[in-house]
Amino acid sequence: MPREVLEKEILEAEGLFCLLTETIDESLLDRAKKLRVVSNMAVGYNNINVGAASKRGIAVTNTPGVLTETTADLAFALMLAASRRIVESSNYLRNGKWETWAPMQLTGQDVFGATVRIIGLGRIGEAVAKRAEGFDMDILYYNRSRKQEAEEALGLKYCNLETLLRESDFVCVMTPYTPETVNLIDREQLALMKKNATLIITARGGIVNEQA
Repeated sequence: MPREVLEKEILEAEGLFCLLTETIDESLLDRAKKLRVVSNMAVGYNNINVGAASKRGIAVTNTPGVLTETTADLAFALMLAASRRIVESSNYLRNGKWETWAPMQLTGQDVFGATVRIIGLGRIGEAVAKRAEGFDMDILYYNRSRKQEAEEALGLKYCNLETLLRESDFVCVMTPYTPETVNLIDREQLALMKKNATLIITARGGIVNEQA
């Protein structure tokens, strides 16, 4: 929705159903004289100034859990596609470059038995760990707090961020986007990783310094 339309319509609205593309900030909430609830169609809610809404007695809701398995599927699909060079191979073929078979042509690297490290062991992180179990992967995780139940149920091991980055074939970033996690993966962290490691992001882009 164009910002000017949102600013106009919010004047009379009692409820706002928004997407991640809408920034619900203090200036917008100042215009909302009748607003009682902001419903965000997403698990993350960094597009909403929750403090400003709470100050005005406006409830903020989100949709946790609805895409847990879907996002875990996508994370694992990205892992497989990157390691087995699926997109690269498809483009190679479609661009007419393939002429004949060769033993090491576009072979990529194995996922089965590889090491995967998960940053952010929430619902989606646990769902990825379950999938990694089926590939007999060595699974470690880093989280702001340890999860003993998940460790016992899924055979996970906890480690610090530096160790996680040094030892990983695959690093899956699934932590929430907060002021503390902005550029969590920066130049220093990337330098710790193996040269052939794959970094998979299914969380907010701002967690990784893309320029680095």
